[in-house]
Amino acid sequence: MKKSRLIKLHGLTSWRVLLVGLIASVFLVSCGTKRRALEASHRAVKEAQTRTAVPGATSATGISYIEQFKDIAIEEMYRYGIPASIKLAQAILESGNGKSYLATRANNHFGIKCGGSWSGKSVKRPDDTSRDCFRVYSNPEESFRDHSQFLLRKRYEKLFMLKKDDYKGWARGLKEAGYATNPRYPQLLIDLIERYNLHQYDRAEEPVERRARVEHVEEVIEEKEEVFSEPADQQEQVKQPVSMTIYEVKVTDTLSSIAKRYNLTLAEIKALNALDSESVAVGQLLIVSK
Repeated sequence: MKKSRLIKLHGLTSWRVLLVGLIASVFLVSCGTKRRALEASHRAVKEAQTRTAVPGATSATGISYIEQFKDIAIEEMYRYGIPASIKLAQAILESGNGKSYLATRANNHFGIKCGGSWSGKSVKRPDDTSRDCFRVYSNPEESFRDHSQFLLRKRYEKLFMLKKDDYKGWARGLKEAGYATNPRYPQLLIDLIERYNLHQYDRAEEPVERRARVEHVEEVIEEKEEVFSEPADQQEQVKQPVSMTIYEVKVTDTLSSIAKRYNLTLAEIKALNALDSESVAVGQLLIVSK
C-alpha cells in the first residue's frame, strides 16, 4: 500500500514539475515576444527620429544644377581657394537652382549688379530700387568666374586665409564681411552644402600650397585696389541673396499649409524653391517671400 501511494505521489509530483515547466516556458516565450515587440517598437521610433532629423530634402533640379556647374566651381577653387561647395551653395541659393529671372535671362547666377568697372550688357530689375542694374553674361561660366573676382577685394581678403575646404569658416566669414544681411545666411549655406554633399568637391591643400595661394590672392587684391579705386556709390554690389523670408518646415507642415500661411500659391512656393513635388522634410528651409 505504501509503495502504491509513493508511486502515486511520485506521479503527481512529476506532473506538477511538468506543469510548472510548461507555465515557465509559456511565460518565457511570452516575455521574449514582448521584449522583441518592444525592441521593434524602439527601433521604429529611432528610425522615425532619424528621418525627422534630416535637415532638408534634395530636388532633381538641384542635383542637375550641381552636375552642370560643379566643374567650373572646382576650377575656380583651385585658382583662388574659394571652396567649390561655397560657390555652388551661393549659386543655388541666389539663382534658385538656375531658375531665377537673372539666371535664365542674363546668365547671372549670383545677382551681381553693375557698378565698378562693368561696361558690358545689363538688365534692369527691382531689388533695392525698382530699377536696379544687373550684369548680363554671355554664359553661366562667365558668371561663376566673375563671382570670384567680386570676392577678390579687401572686404573678403581674410576669407582667403582659410583652408580651401573650410566651408563652415567661409559661410560664417561671408556673413561677418557683410555679404548678406540675413542672420541665418551661414546656416543656409551650410544646410545646402550638407544636404547635397557639396563638400565632396572641396580639396585640402598642403601648407606650402596654401601659403603660395594666399600670396597670389593678396597680390591680385592689391592690384585691383590700385586700378579700381572707385567712389563708394559706384562700387560693385551683389543682390542681397537672402533679403527674403526663410521658413523652417515643422512636423505638422505641408507645402500647401506653408503656402497658405504666407499668401502664396502652390505654384509660387514651388517656383521660389525650385521644387519638383509637394513633399517637404522637417527642418527643410524654404523661401516664402516673393
